[in-house]
Amino acid sequence: MKSGGGGGGGMGALPSYGVPAKRRWKGLVVAVLGLVILSMLVPLVFLLGLHNGFHSSGYIYEQKSTPSEGQSNHVEDLITKFEPTLPKDALKKYAREGKNDSNNKAGKDDKQRGSKAPPKGVLQSRPTSNNPRSGQVEQVNRPKTSTADEGGKSCELTFGSYCLWQQEHRQEMKDALVKKLKDQLFVARAYYPSLAKLPANDKLSRQLKQNIQEMEHMLSESTTDADLPPAAGSYSKKMENTITKVKSIPVVCDNVDKKLRQIFDLTEDEANFHMKQSAFLYKLNVQTMPKSHHCLSLKLTVEYFKSSHYDEKADEEKFIDSSLHHYVIFSNNVLAASVVINSTVFHAKESSNQVFHVLTDGENYYAMKLWFLRNHYKEAAVQVLNVELDIQKENPLLLSLPEEFRVSILSYDNPSTNQIRTEFLSIFSDSHYLLPDLFSNLNKVVVLDDDVVIQQDLSALWNTDLGDKVNGAVQFCSVKLGQLKSYLGEKGLSQNSCAWMSGLNIIDLVRWRELGLTQTYRKLIKEFTMQEGSVEGIAWRASLLTFENEIYPLNESWVVSGLGHDYKIDTQPIKTASVLHYNGKMKPWLDLGIPQYKSYWKKFLNKEDQLLSDCNVNS
Repeated sequence: MKSGGGGGGGMGALPSYGVPAKRRWKGLVVAVLGLVILSMLVPLVFLLGLHNGFHSSGYIYEQKSTPSEGQSNHVEDLITKFEPTLPKDALKKYAREGKNDSNNKAGKDDKQRGSKAPPKGVLQSRPTSNNPRSGQVEQVNRPKTSTADEGGKSCELTFGSYCLWQQEHRQEMKDALVKKLKDQLFVARAYYPSLAKLPANDKLSRQLKQNIQEMEHMLSESTTDADLPPAAGSYSKKMENTITKVKSIPVVCDNVDKKLRQIFDLTEDEANFHMKQSAFLYKLNVQTMPKSHHCLSLKLTVEYFKSSHYDEKADEEKFIDSSLHHYVIFSNNVLAASVVINSTVFHAKESSNQVFHVLTDGENYYAMKLWFLRNHYKEAAVQVLNVELDIQKENPLLLSLPEEFRVSILSYDNPSTNQIRTEFLSIFSDSHYLLPDLFSNLNKVVVLDDDVVIQQDLSALWNTDLGDKVNGAVQFCSVKLGQLKSYLGEKGLSQNSCAWMSGLNIIDLVRWRELGLTQTYRKLIKEFTMQEGSVEGIAWRASLLTFENEIYPLNESWVVSGLGHDYKIDTQPIKTASVLHYNGKMKPWLDLGIPQYKSYWKKFLNKEDQLLSDCNVNS
């Protein structure tokens, strides 16, 4: 019994321990299920917006962050970021609407909570807020200066008075719309190949192609906005809308990038082509006679053979009188030679002792002759000679004008600075070495280039004692012969000697004949021709060697040179110089001539001659 009772007691003790454990297990299950249900309800509460009904216990009034308000804060950010591109009234309109919405919402919340809304000033002056974007509301509501004013102030702070000058002298672009159309055309061409490969957008592709063709046709006939048709603005808007639609369609970016690069390469090639073309046209312009001058020469030639009432032998005795002042001009330009003679006679104290010999070619000989028979220059005598007829028949030479050489060298005064200077040096041509033979009865002559203008009396030149020198010339010491090794070679030239220039030269023909300089020059030409080098370089080197140690330096104040290539010559030296030399490519009778120097040349042009008007020379 005891054993049975003990066994029964042992079995009866098991339920007493199992019941509490089972209850604890059930409680744990219930807790887990509650957490699961709560975890599901909390997201639903936030998704449905029911959490806005629960109030925190720390504040009597608090501005709540509703979904609509969060959206408004996002709009505020966008407006602040893109304000310069928005209309001026957009910000004010939004601030006014936001103000009304906030007041209405505050009133509703106050009714629900039984408290009054704080005044308007309290809302704007509240220093802190739980909403991190609330500070931007004050910025939106606060009046702001225009972006133009801010830009002007920043520009003035950075660049100073330049901005004031820019505003005062602001000029309206004459091709603003043209540039805009070209940019749109550039973008449209880049997108079109990729769009054309998409069959689903065939209609848009045809529309873009049509817009491109219309714009190409319009731009082919227009360079400024004034050339565009009245409907150009509508075409621009149409193209802009089409491009916007095209950009919204996903295309392969690699194709667009490839097309953009192709267009860029083509544009670069086109720019290089136009650069080369403009350089060629510039060279063609400066090396050929203007159409108006050619017209004048033809009309004078025709008129010469129609008229026979001019006395061509009136001043023959003066042409060989060695006691007079003889000036020699090599030219094939009627007006250029006329300006040289007119300016010389105009400033001469006595013109009766002046004799001018114009040496020209057969093409312009009769035009030159008639011009100087029709026009008189006080009491001065003018003789026109055809060099191609007056030289020996067995050794013919064509007329050659003074040679000009463009030289780019380092600054001689400070070569370490690596500053490149470009100069145009003019020197005697082959025709100049005919002077002793052409004027065998004369002892001294003054040689003038046809691109000079005389501003003072030149009679003082005739009193210059050249000593045993042959050529009185203005030396150009800013260029040393030692700097011209690559042009002239090293043999036979003094490295420290100054270069000399033609333009104004007084020649002792007696001394020239004694030294036989013409024969020396021709001998050097034959010797250098057997060596390597350009024809121009050979002629230049031969001329320099021919007159080596035979140059008498004239005072530099006689001549101001560079008016045919240098834009930066001071006005004062030009006004006081005796001679202005337009050496360089931009001669004063060309359209490419430097404008500020043209007036010194044009005032000695005989504008009263009817032939000038017939050929539009004055225009």
